[in-house]
Amino acid sequence: MRVYVPLTLPGLAEAHKTGELGTGPFAAYAVTPGLREWYLSEDIEELEYAALSRAALASLRLLAADPDAVRRRVVVAVDVADGAVRVDPDRALDPAALGEVTVTATVPLAKAAAVHVDAEDAEQDVAAAAEALQAADGGDDDAQFVVDGADDHELLWYATQEIPNLVGLA
Repeated sequence: MRVYVPLTLPGLAEAHKTGELGTGPFAAYAVTPGLREWYLSEDIEELEYAALSRAALASLRLLAADPDAVRRRVVVAVDVADGAVRVDPDRALDPAALGEVTVTATVPLAKAAAVHVDAEDAEQDVAAAAEALQAADGGDDDAQFVVDGADDHELLWYATQEIPNLVGLA
């Protein structure tokens, strides 16, 4: 199963140093039954993009919690065994948990398929979105507009061989 692990650049640097994305259990995002039902598509590429987008939002939450991190969202795509992924059926249709899964096994960074990171020109919008996140969660429509502005920036695709260059940004 392809899962999308939300990180920050310091988190990616730590994964690069340890060689592990996580030792389980840790949160990731994937094409879950709830995400399929919510997104109403059978196109796997669209569904994978939706899961990636959910992970990007989770990365934004990590940035909001770490004011010293470079303001770029980071998502690592990795394939894990189906048995190493757990979906909470009680939260399947909870809008806050769409696509969320728990990875229960240790995942070596070497298993990563790709890394997705914001470009430098996204930093200002991502910083504003991280600042507005709490207000948006509280129902502030103006703040939600700011958070949605981060989605105007597509995450760039990087090969795993480029991770050393990316962690140099942290």
